Amino acid sequence: MATHDDYLTVSTLTQYLKRKFDADPYLGRVYLTGEISNFRPRPNAHQYFSLKDDHAKISAIMFKSAFAKVKFQPEEGMKVLVTGRISLYEASGSYQIYVERMEPDGVGALYQAYEQLKRKLATEGLFDLHKRPLVKYPKRIAVITSPSGAVIRDIITTTRRRFPIAQLVLFSAQVQGDSAADELVKRIQQVNEIGTFDTLIIGRGGGSIEDLWPFNEERVARAIADSDIPVISSVGHETDTTIADLVADVRAATPTAAAELATPVLSDTLLALTDARSRLFQAMAGRITLQRQRLQQLQQAYVLTQPQRLYEGYTQRLANLTEQLINAQRKIIATNQQQFIGISAKLSAHLLTVRTQHLTEQVTTLNERLVAGKEGYLHQQREHVNQLISQLDLLSPLKIMTRGYSYVTVDDQVVKSVSQLAAKQEVQLHLSDGQAIAEIKQTIINDDNTSTKES
Repeated sequence: MATHDDYLTVSTLTQYLKRKFDADPYLGRVYLTGEISNFRPRPNAHQYFSLKDDHAKISAIMFKSAFAKVKFQPEEGMKVLVTGRISLYEASGSYQIYVERMEPDGVGALYQAYEQLKRKLATEGLFDLHKRPLVKYPKRIAVITSPSGAVIRDIITTTRRRFPIAQLVLFSAQVQGDSAADELVKRIQQVNEIGTFDTLIIGRGGGSIEDLWPFNEERVARAIADSDIPVISSVGHETDTTIADLVADVRAATPTAAAELATPVLSDTLLALTDARSRLFQAMAGRITLQRQRLQQLQQAYVLTQPQRLYEGYTQRLANLTEQLINAQRKIIATNQQQFIGISAKLSAHLLTVRTQHLTEQVTTLNERLVAGKEGYLHQQREHVNQLISQLDLLSPLKIMTRGYSYVTVDDQVVKSVSQLAAKQEVQLHLSDGQAIAEIKQTIINDDNTSTKES
């Protein structure tokens, strides 16, 4: 029969099983395929989910450092290939897989990430933003690319051939590798901070999807969309389409095409200027001839040859209006004088005295009525207030208590029912002129079955 010392604790057994899991060489490196279940994305944190097939399910955890290397966004129900190790989680006693690497089953991880980001940005409307027009005659053009690639050489050659007066400024950047995306974002922001460029060309030569991946990063796409300077994207070959191409204001199939889009042909521009100059001279010559003809016509007009005829009619009209104004003023003065004499005759000292006395009597009468009305109103309000005071006094609890009523409290709480009282309990009786301390001897509950509780 087993003794007490033969029994193991749960912790001891779990630790033993965990050592077995960790020491098993077959569980140190496991390759699994399954369907993602119970996945809830946690930004910048460890990811917890499950992998399942038709007959079984296993818990999975992917630490933050490992999940940061995943190029696509895992989704519920997605079938994936994972690599990791199997171990036991002691707190719950359940075994789980610690995922170190994950990729889609059947579709490449980079292609999956590309399609997911493309759908996300399209839903946000980032591809439908207003495209900024390119400057027709740029003075300064910024180019973000590798200094050693063929891209910058093609752009320099094309720009010198088409529009040599434009200044090209190279912003050297890594265009391939894990740190390329961050460097591209910094260069785009640097060009915008300088703020003296008319056009920005960003690009690199062709390659695999892995080589072009920095131009499919979300942060690069958003940096291009936030740029205040028009952006021409020239990434890969004509058949390659990156997220940067979709966000940029203009996409060029090749670096040479990017330079052609950014610059006009100087010889064509000079020819157009020469033609415009000729047409301008012809237009000005015709304008001068027309103005000379108009000048000759004006010099022969009577306004210049006989200027007094210009204001003869105005002088005569001014004289007539002056005479009419003087006559009207005379009539108004005569009428006003007659009205003044008539009004003065009606006014006399006797009438003024009688009118003043009558008004004085009216003021005295109104003042007496005002004083009497005020005193009556105050008397009426005083009586109303006294009635209200009497009514309030009748409703006062103290007034009721003077008729022999009182109320009981226990610990400053008013007793409303005998159920709040018990035998030998001290209570306070509140009377109209003071308080008294009493002890409960008996309580009687009045209901259908009358009962009595005694001390």
